[in-house]
Amino acid sequence: MNSSADIVIMGGGAIGLATAIALALRGVQVTVLNRDFAEAAVQAAAGMLAPQAEGITAGPMLELCLRSRNLYPDWTRKLESLTGMDTGYWSCGILAPQYALDGSPSTDTAMPEVDPFRHWLDQSGIHQQQPGLTDEVQGGWWYPADAQVDNQALSRVLWATAQEVGVTLREGVTVTALERQGDRLTHLQTTAGDWQAQTYILATGAWSQDLLPIPVRPRKGQMLSVRAHRCGNGPPQPLRQVLFGTDIYVVPRRNGRIVLGATSEDVGFARHNTPAGVQSLLTAAMRLYPPLQDLVMEDAWWGFRPATPDEWPILGHSPYDNLILATGHYRNGILLAPITAELIAELVDGQRSDPLLAAFSCQRFGNLATAALD
Repeated sequence: MNSSADIVIMGGGAIGLATAIALALRGVQVTVLNRDFAEAAVQAAAGMLAPQAEGITAGPMLELCLRSRNLYPDWTRKLESLTGMDTGYWSCGILAPQYALDGSPSTDTAMPEVDPFRHWLDQSGIHQQQPGLTDEVQGGWWYPADAQVDNQALSRVLWATAQEVGVTLREGVTVTALERQGDRLTHLQTTAGDWQAQTYILATGAWSQDLLPIPVRPRKGQMLSVRAHRCGNGPPQPLRQVLFGTDIYVVPRRNGRIVLGATSEDVGFARHNTPAGVQSLLTAAMRLYPPLQDLVMEDAWWGFRPATPDEWPILGHSPYDNLILATGHYRNGILLAPITAELIAELVDGQRSDPLLAAFSCQRFGNLATAALD
């Protein structure tokens, strides 16, 4: 029996690692057990920090997302100072072009006329904001407060930071069962033997239902990237901000890479890219920003997002007294990593439950305690 940790976190994606770091910085001894880092939801992300561009409506989810976005500048600076590595955080803003004018100020009555967090650009204004857009674009919204982070760079920085602050990382370890006595877990059965801790945190994302009867399903996302050419002495990146289309997003990196994503497929854990998935991304991206057709194809990949029925995460207490849930973040795992880490660390180490957590309790899906404890 391995029992050296105060906390065992199941899952080493962005949520699990961020939470482990937050706890370790509080002086807690943490072990992370991770099945396969290559298939984590962080790999199916483009790193957009886009609570407003994605149209998340007012309420607990918007509050959670805005709080997390506001944490990002200081959070990434701290990670970078601990490791000397770059997360790729870029407060570039997000542009949401529209082919038709539905949702323009003349037809949108849900937002106030003056909103510092989004601005309407007419056809002339949006093409000035981002040259090269298709002539089909008639206008669009500009979200100056939304941002991005390089998800792959962030994942490497989180792993390195966890090591730097003393988290024990065990890669290639699959948790196969939760062993309990009454309403408490006694230990975990894993492919590397049994593990025991005072408190357990479930952050296994799309695989959560393998261990607990909570409504989290995998939603496959395919993505690809192209690379921009440097034109003379000009910048290597022709895109000035993220483009958030109706059926595509185009995310430029400062180094010239451009990420295109993502499909959303209810196909279980079907691996690999498909011709249909790649074609759909390329068709939508080239329609929105035609210069992409002449760039260099670079890479394609996929991952599995953890989706819940309402597309909100599941955070906080579980049917077991010593098991905390941090899963089901779906499309917002990267965005919500810092706030999830902060709230879960406060709950576990500080014994303080932020009132916002109540909206994300697993109990919103019914009484899961009976199913879990049977």
